[in-house]
Amino acid sequence: MSDATVQRVLGDGGAIASLLGDGYEARPEQLRMAGAVSRTLAAKSHLVVEAGTGVGKSFAYLVPAISRALAFSETVVVATNTIALQEQLMRKDVPLLAESLAAAGDGEAGEWAGELRAVLAKGRGNYLSIRRLKLASARQERLLPDAASRRSLHVIEDWAYDTPDGSLSTLPPLERAGIWDKVQSDSGNCMGRKCAHHEQCFYQNSRRELERANLIITNHALFFADLAMRSRSEGTIGVLPKYDHVILDEAHMVEDVASDHFGVSLSEGRVNHLLATLYHRKTGKGYLSNLELLAGDLQPIERCVRLINEAEAASRAFFESLIELERSGRARGGRIREQGAVENKLTPAMNGLVTQLRRLKELTQEGGRGEADRFELNAYMQRASEIADAAEALVTQTLEGCCYWVEAGGGHGREGRGTRSRRVTLACSPIEVAPLLKEHLFGADFSVVMTSATLATRTIDDEEPAERAETAFAHFLDRVGASGAETMQLGSPFDYASQVELHVDKTMPEPGRSGGKGWDASATESGSFEHELVVRILEHVEATEGGAFVLFTSFSTLDRVAALMCDPLESLGYPMFVQGRGPGAGSRTELLESFRESGNGVLFGAASFWQGVDVRGDALRNVIITRLPFDPPGRPLTEARLERIQERGGNPFVEDSIPRAVIRFKQGVGRLIRSHGDSGRVVVLDSRVVTKPYGRAFLRALPAGMRTR
Repeated sequence: MSDATVQRVLGDGGAIASLLGDGYEARPEQLRMAGAVSRTLAAKSHLVVEAGTGVGKSFAYLVPAISRALAFSETVVVATNTIALQEQLMRKDVPLLAESLAAAGDGEAGEWAGELRAVLAKGRGNYLSIRRLKLASARQERLLPDAASRRSLHVIEDWAYDTPDGSLSTLPPLERAGIWDKVQSDSGNCMGRKCAHHEQCFYQNSRRELERANLIITNHALFFADLAMRSRSEGTIGVLPKYDHVILDEAHMVEDVASDHFGVSLSEGRVNHLLATLYHRKTGKGYLSNLELLAGDLQPIERCVRLINEAEAASRAFFESLIELERSGRARGGRIREQGAVENKLTPAMNGLVTQLRRLKELTQEGGRGEADRFELNAYMQRASEIADAAEALVTQTLEGCCYWVEAGGGHGREGRGTRSRRVTLACSPIEVAPLLKEHLFGADFSVVMTSATLATRTIDDEEPAERAETAFAHFLDRVGASGAETMQLGSPFDYASQVELHVDKTMPEPGRSGGKGWDASATESGSFEHELVVRILEHVEATEGGAFVLFTSFSTLDRVAALMCDPLESLGYPMFVQGRGPGAGSRTELLESFRESGNGVLFGAASFWQGVDVRGDALRNVIITRLPFDPPGRPLTEARLERIQERGGNPFVEDSIPRAVIRFKQGVGRLIRSHGDSGRVVVLDSRVVTKPYGRAFLRALPAGMRTR
């Protein structure tokens, strides 16, 4: 796609301008990015682009992507990290751009080679199985343990008559979300063409669409699950069809998502769910209570129930031993450094269950109901076998180059903390995912474009030579294995000099400095970090009359400060919204909606509120960063990464800790300005940004022109 064609589509007076009318304004940064992406796809090379907020990067990569699909009959995969962006691409951006490109034509390639076939790719578990729904409906009295579960099934039944695609995204809320597991499409129990509903199958229809698609929109999780699957099967097994190009938006999340999918995890909840689905000991219900064998023989079923009870005991002992391992200090911070640190009775127990399930499969009747049971039993065998294999791999630590750890307790989940049920997970992830991505992503025969608003560790001066400018991307390129990729930094078209005022409070005490006293002793004393946080936050909230995000790096600090600020904010008339437990608790979506509607609210957030949150307009006019967002050094995977750098003779703090914190800092600052009409202040209450030499790295990463007080 030539620069002239890019101009005819995205430029002033171009096809998109004609469709959108006077409200459209061409952006030079967007045109530059579109040209670079187009050249990358044509050359099948690699490109990393940091495009500031407001550049319009989705148009900049979709125009070349659609052009390649139409003019050259190539297949492009676009993967995003968030559902919101996927929906925006599919419902709004792609249809508009397809119409624009058709109107613009391409003077070099002539007529388009065919029609655009854009498809949203989802994992198999997102689709309803008609056969399994009918099976669950017929057996619900003995299959489902309570009335709430049966009501949830009835909701699914009603929805199944109207859903156009059988996708989980359109399913109404369920009282018992776990019921979906009994009706979802599953590779282990798929009957293929033997199924009476094969032609109507929602999943099979989605696969047929996917195979015909030339533009595939998906999420990072599915993309990297597919990549990991292909790497383990030498390319023979995958979810996505063959593609010519991949574009990864929200690319700052690539390392974390890829690390998850190239690792292994096993949770206590996963084991218990499978066993309870087979047979619920308290209610006597479950799949086995509905199973009919040849000659009505119940002994094999009774034997299987005994094995389920034994597996429950083995699971309980296995996960309790992991908790005890951490309590004893042998797994400091949750990290497990030694092979065979706990006794593994879970693997033999699950393998024994697999053997008995196979025996039940052999004893089911052929044809009719028995045929369906054979496929159901096959799926349960597969799940039990996967649990057995995962436990063995994690305990013996057979995956090289990985960090192993246990997460135990109610904990602070990303989106919903404080649940009372015990959650224990044993997991491992590659310490460095770069070698895997270098081989299986950047070493493959397709082009790769990565883009995000936050990839570089500093703002590049226009006068810098290219070789020095590339150093701003050095950390990202190194962590994702993209050495040698072309890099480009495009500033935001927003006027930060007039829209943003940066407040840096150099009089704040350093975080954690409280004279050695614990929270109870020092929290309310003048001069302690958290006491001063309360004082300064109130000052800045009053200055903007609310409309503030207060961003924390730990939930514990968030909870304590929020508790102290509840009464003062209430007396000032500012609604308070707190992520997780505490006053105003709710999910992220609920909190954001309530915050927007309030107009003068104060939202306390951590983790996910630093990124992927978009509040446009006057509702958000103040972003308060309470602490520079360094990763906790005691987190197992972080600790392992720092150790690896030290082993190579490097400086872990300089090479890894600072760059990661800088990029997250940029994400936090970026919450404020989302459009030309936004304005306000960014407040930094961590004095280290000006009192420590490394603080300059954070200030150099800010958009050019931002006024500082």
